[in-house]
Amino acid sequence: MNGLTKAIKTAGTASKLAVMLGIKPMSVSRWKNRYQGMVPADRVLQIYSVTGVTPHELRPDLYPNPTDGLPKQEA
Repeated sequence: MNGLTKAIKTAGTASKLAVMLGIKPMSVSRWKNRYQGMVPADRVLQIYSVTGVTPHELRPDLYPNPTDGLPKQEA
């Protein structure tokens, strides 16, 4: 399961994910189908904030380490 599929599953449906992001459902459908699950770079952190799917899961090409893009842990 790729990161976008996981985010959609977490949200419930692609349409619900789109609502959470404030975009049209067709955009999520396009990412899933036309771009084979490739989320635009400017949406990665937004998807993480609403679903908890990590940037690494969504775009391992941009966030190669599992903790890349995650907020720093406070001590």
